[in-house]
Amino acid sequence: MSGAVIAAVKDGDTVRTRTFDNDRDAKATRFGVGGNPSTGPFYVEGALPGDTLVVRLNKVRANKKTARQGGRIHARAINAGYLVGAKYDPAVTGEWTLDMEKGVATLANPTGSLKGFTVPIKTMRGCVSVAPPGMDQLRGTDLGVFGGNLDYNDNVEGTTLYFPVFHAGALFGIGDAHAAQGDGELTGSALETSADVEFTVDVIKGDIYQQVRAETKDFLIAFGVSGSVHESIQASTTPLVEWLKKNYQMTDSEVALLVGAVMQYDIAELVDPHINVVAKVPKAALAHLKK
Repeated sequence: MSGAVIAAVKDGDTVRTRTFDNDRDAKATRFGVGGNPSTGPFYVEGALPGDTLVVRLNKVRANKKTARQGGRIHARAINAGYLVGAKYDPAVTGEWTLDMEKGVATLANPTGSLKGFTVPIKTMRGCVSVAPPGMDQLRGTDLGVFGGNLDYNDNVEGTTLYFPVFHAGALFGIGDAHAAQGDGELTGSALETSADVEFTVDVIKGDIYQQVRAETKDFLIAFGVSGSVHESIQASTTPLVEWLKKNYQMTDSEVALLVGAVMQYDIAELVDPHINVVAKVPKAALAHLKK
């Protein structure tokens, strides 16, 4: 995402746009912008440092019939002994065909055991971000408290994201669509594709958490990005616990019992410079609590 604002939007506005597949659009036209490009930044009028930017993903749909995936397990996801002995076949490629009507992805050139193998299409956003502290331009693999290349496979249509704002206008960007992705993005890239997207922005004044949070139909979520799984768990657990305490007027003792009983974790991104661990609490466990 470059530093040049592409559009200014107001609190409550809805944006309809599209994102590229690496450096290609829906017609496979090359743009030469490199991996994980984001569309943006969008300047959100009224968003100031110390606020929270709310982004509701109203629509996230792959807009072409193909996707591409890496064909080797990343070194950060498996031990060195396996990597030394692995014999990867160049004939086994990660080229996929997307059938949007049936909602499935099929290998374009399946071999051996993978003949007939399909996966459900679940188009997600790999990159969602505001401008980070101290800078307003991101590389495609950057991730942190500002969001970025989170690669969480539940950042899908219907998800609402909450970003801490560090710069005037927030400078929101979105990109890196995946037609499907397993936890951790173990092959270094998922089913990379281009997509149409619609999102609505809102600003919560004077309310900021130091990590990105999200809400789906079933879960309250916090993202934790750091250099190790342990640190990332701490970084995701803390804002989620604080969120629960604030929203449900819970004491430290009460929230400890709740998360100890129902907390869940996903390793969303394992193969980038930092690890993203998602902490999430089922909304069903909160249904009887008063806000």
